[in-house]
Parts: sequence; structure tokens; C-alpha cells
Amino acid sequence: MKPLSIKKKVLFLILAVIGIVAASALALTYYLYQHLYIDKQIDSLSLQGKKLAEIYYTHGKDTYFTDRMKWANDSSQANVIFTDDPMELSSGLPFDTNTNDNLITFKERQKLLQGETVVLIREHPQFHQDILGIAIPVFSNNDDLSGTIFLSMPLSDVYEPFVQIRLTLSISILLILLLIFLIGYKSSNQIVRTINKMKEIAMEMESGDFSKRMAVTKKGDELNQLSRSFNKLSSTLEKVEQHRREFLANVSHELRTPLSYMKGYAEGIEEGIIDQKKGMQIIKDEATRLSRLVHDLLDLAQLEGDSYPLTMEPIVFAQLIHDVLDQMAFVADKKSITFKRMLEEDCIVYGDSDRLQQVIRNLLDNAIHYTPPGKSISIELQVHQSIAELKVTDEGNGIPKEDLPHVSERFYRVNKARTRKDGGSGLGLAIVYQIIKKHHGTFDIQSEPGFGTTAILQLPNTPFIEDVQIK
Repeated sequence: MKPLSIKKKVLFLILAVIGIVAASALALTYYLYQHLYIDKQIDSLSLQGKKLAEIYYTHGKDTYFTDRMKWANDSSQANVIFTDDPMELSSGLPFDTNTNDNLITFKERQKLLQGETVVLIREHPQFHQDILGIAIPVFSNNDDLSGTIFLSMPLSDVYEPFVQIRLTLSISILLILLLIFLIGYKSSNQIVRTINKMKEIAMEMESGDFSKRMAVTKKGDELNQLSRSFNKLSSTLEKVEQHRREFLANVSHELRTPLSYMKGYAEGIEEGIIDQKKGMQIIKDEATRLSRLVHDLLDLAQLEGDSYPLTMEPIVFAQLIHDVLDQMAFVADKKSITFKRMLEEDCIVYGDSDRLQQVIRNLLDNAIHYTPPGKSISIELQVHQSIAELKVTDEGNGIPKEDLPHVSERFYRVNKARTRKDGGSGLGLAIVYQIIKKHHGTFDIQSEPGFGTTAILQLPNTPFIEDVQIK
């Protein structure tokens, strides 16, 4: 069986709501008529009959009582009579003395004899119309039933004042239901249009086009919020696709270049046009570069996963920094670059020693590479409350403001020429960012063209609960 579309489901829901409202309105109308208006008429007739009964008990069936009966009959919508013989009511009196049909039943006559007021709503035997009647018994001094006061009125007279109220209520309900239907129909169309548009864009996205967007208005309803979220998803996917293409292009470039050099020099050596010793050295250097690139790619892929193992332990951070500085002193001396060390020696951090060494080595490698000969690099370590902060500042040319948000992206280089002289794979800072993230720390770059660059690391010097799970 073919499933119902959203539009049909919404329309069915609207019709169901309309049906429920209509049924409720009919029930309410019946309740108002039956339990409020008719009950009010019964109470009014009963009160009128009881007052006439009181007059009868006070004055008897004299002229005053007769006048009051006549006045009550003329001044109200009800037909008011008094009969000395309640049995007459069972024969249809006082309307017709020749009919054999009963107006009240034997059981109701018994109630009159017992002093109970009888309320009846039924068809009159002569006029064939529904009437509302109240029969009130009156008794003599010796407790014998001496007569009955009977007040009656056609139900049509009771119903007529309520017709206008019922008509007004029906029209109001009809208008409300029509309004509900129109609003629901318009809303369902809007929902279906939005979903169909999303479906079209999703199909475009399946084919690789992430440029399409949903139209969004300033309204804050759920459909606009959904459209904004969908647009955000599309934008994110577009960026992911763009980064994927850039990544593949960068990897291809980075792998192709050393392979081309290695192939070219190998052919040159084979043909005897390149000195063998010099050619082998270049091939060895390119192989080392290629190995480093592949190693960095594997590192980054692992670090971006959720299950990369880290050995978290307390580390004397200043000593670890000293060790890396000593290892890289030879490279710095070749460019006459000096290290200015300002380290808080008792700083303790919780982390993976090998990975933190890799972080510092990458930062120092960048600083040495971009610092002119004869300049210095400042390494400062301080503890602020529960945070260890490391700053590595060089005296290079700095980074343009527009490039700062991207320097930790994979393969991103400030120098777009991507010359071999600039070196590096463009993965160093991306690896730094991922390692620091794994350590629950932060990584930031501050720079201004002409005034150098400062890399800032912040690491907690207290263990995290997650660290215990990583070990």
C-alpha cells in the first residue's frame, strides 16, 4: 500500500479537527438548550405555580384566586389552568373533553396524589405538538387532594428564543471552522513546498552541487528555522567538499613533486648526465621529505579520530621544553638564531610526553624557518591558576590578518606560491591543533605583519576525568 503524502496527512488531520470541533459545538448547543434554557423555563413555571398554590391555600378558590389565575394566564407565555379533579388531566383536559388520550400517565397521577410536582415534556394528544408542562397539586385542610394547578407551554415557544442564539453560534462555529481549514490548508501547502524544495536541493547535493540554498524570511517560525538549519548544513557540506578537493589536490601536489624529482634524478644518473653522488643525495632528501609527509598525514588522520590512544601522565613541562630546545639548538645555530628561555620550572601538566614534544618541535621548526638570521626566538612558560600557558614568539615578517584564521588548516600556507624553498608540508600547525585539542587545551596564533608571530598554547595542569579513560 502506497504511504500517504504529508499534504494528505495534514489535510486529514485538519478535517479530523474540524469534525471534533463541529461535534463539540453540537454537543454544546444541545447542552445549552436542554440543561440551561429548558431547565430555566421549568424553574420559572414551577415558581409561578407555587405562588399560585400559596394564594389558593390563603384565599381558597375565591374571586381573588380566580383573578390571579386569569392574570397569570394573560401575562405569561404559559397556559395556566386550575382543575378540581386531577383525573381530568388524564383525559386531555382542559383542551378537549372528548379525547380518550391521556395527557399524564397513571404513574404521574399517583405522584400528584402523594403531593409531588410533576414535570412532563411530551406531545399533546390533541394538538400534536410537544409541550412543556408543570402539574402542582393542592390539598385541603384534611390533606385530601383538592385540585391541581397546571402550567403548560408549547416547546416551540421555548425553542424560538433560542433559535437566534443557536443560529449565531452555528454561524460563528462555521466561520471558525472555515478559518481553521484555510489556515491549515495554507500551512500544509507551505510545509509541502518547503519539504519539496529541500528534496530538490538534496538531489542537487547528491550530484555534488552544494551551492543551492533555501529561501529564508525574517519570520521566526519553525519552517524558517528548519530552512536556516538546512542552509547551514548545505554550507557546511559545501565547505567539507571544498576542503576535500583541496586536500586531494594538495596531497597530489605534495606527493607528485618529490616523486618527480626522484624519477628525474634517477634517470639523469642512469644516463650519466648527473653526478651520481649529488643525484643520490637529492633522491635521499626527497625520499625523506616524502616519508615525512606520509608520516604527518597518518598522524593527522589518527589525531582527528575519536579513539586515538594517549598516555596521560604528569609531566615537568619546563624540562620537556628544555629537552626540545637543546635538540633544535644545532638548527638554530646554523642561522645564528638565539633562544630566549623564560620558563617557570615547577610547572606540571598532564599529557602525553611524546605528543607534547612533537607540538613544541613543530612550533620551533616554524619559528626557526621564518625568523631571519641573527634574530631571536622567545619561549615563555607561565602558570595562571590551573592553566599552563606557553608562548613561542619569533621575529619574522608576521602573518596577514586575513590568513590568521586558516593557519591551522591542513596544507594551508601563507605563501601561496608554494615554493620548495618555503619547505614544510603545511600540516605542522594542523597537527599541533589536534594534539592540543586531545589534551583539552587551546591553541591560538597572534601575529601582525612586520612584528613577528606568537603561538600560544594553554594546557590544564590538573587531570581530567576523560584522561583516565584514555590511558
